[in-house]
Amino acid sequence: MTQKNAAETVLTNARIVLADEVIEGAILLRDGLIADISATSAHGEDMDGDHVIPGLVELHTDHLENHYAPRPKVRWNAIAAVQAHDAQVAASGITTVFDALRVGTDEQADMGDTEMLVLAEAIAAGKASGRLRADHFIHLRCEVSAPDCLRGFEQLQGHPLVRLASLMDHAPGQRQFANLEAYRVYYQGKLKMSDQALADFSARRIRDSEKHAGPHRAAISQFCQANDIVLASHDDATLGHVDEAIAQGIDVAEFPTTVEAARASHGAGMAVLMGAPNVVRGSSHSGNVSARELAEHGLLDILSSDYIPFSLLQAAFSLGDSVDSITLPHAVRLVSKHPAEAASLHDRGEIALGKRADLVRVRVQDAVPIVRTVWREGNRVI
Repeated sequence: MTQKNAAETVLTNARIVLADEVIEGAILLRDGLIADISATSAHGEDMDGDHVIPGLVELHTDHLENHYAPRPKVRWNAIAAVQAHDAQVAASGITTVFDALRVGTDEQADMGDTEMLVLAEAIAAGKASGRLRADHFIHLRCEVSAPDCLRGFEQLQGHPLVRLASLMDHAPGQRQFANLEAYRVYYQGKLKMSDQALADFSARRIRDSEKHAGPHRAAISQFCQANDIVLASHDDATLGHVDEAIAQGIDVAEFPTTVEAARASHGAGMAVLMGAPNVVRGSSHSGNVSARELAEHGLLDILSSDYIPFSLLQAAFSLGDSVDSITLPHAVRLVSKHPAEAASLHDRGEIALGKRADLVRVRVQDAVPIVRTVWREGNRVI
């Protein structure tokens, strides 16, 4: 997809967003790494005063499925779907992405575990052949209440790109959908069910959760801990949920639904992850705690684009406008350094000597950031 640039590149006249400050100067890229950060040079590619930030690191995006299954019963070529997804994330400033593949289905699901394997192999093939602009890994989002969750997990658990797994349970009456009215609005709108069909569906989901969630959580967490796969909890709402996460060796608390759960997770050393669309919109679409509120409490560690790739960059450049304690370097850490550290990718995520030259040139116009150029390992990809 991309051709190798010259081994040495200078980006000059840039507003460089470091981990703790913004400086004006130049960056020397050599052999894919950041070799020097200095005063503005008379030579090099003029950034015209634009911001240069580290490439964004995305831990949880469900967006690939939209390209592979754009309509019910429609399937796109898997390699082409991965390329389309990759182009969109890279153009959003994301240079490292964890593609979330579902593990565990219900009777309403349009895709099963066989198709997740097809997508996993397409990601691996695209990466191996150099087709992709961003660096791709796989995140297994495990619906532990589903009867077939463990079967789907076992099919993908040995894939070399699997670096992250999340334990989630979307049964009604708990976690994301503790509010049953929110559950009704979401699923009835999504699945076009009658009231009786939704009631039957909900009852089955609750029974499945009661039967399967515990054993599936235990089996998956044990495998991940033994195989250095980062573990995330999902939609924790209570102190009981957090205690369970601690016992299971959870590293990342994805989308906690209450301040109480976020505070307990943060205090236990988990990285608290929230959705960038939540930041941009100012609220959760499910009526749960807002990411801005957690930021105000000092409880927000990572942002994820979730279902809108560009929201990650948009949130980074807007969060400081709504939360006084958040500076631009702080906000950028939430989408670069912190997620990289949580995923044990210590070679990237900040503009610092010796780190990978994964960089994004950004200009802000009318309060919306514009991605002008993206480099991965010193090579221009956008």
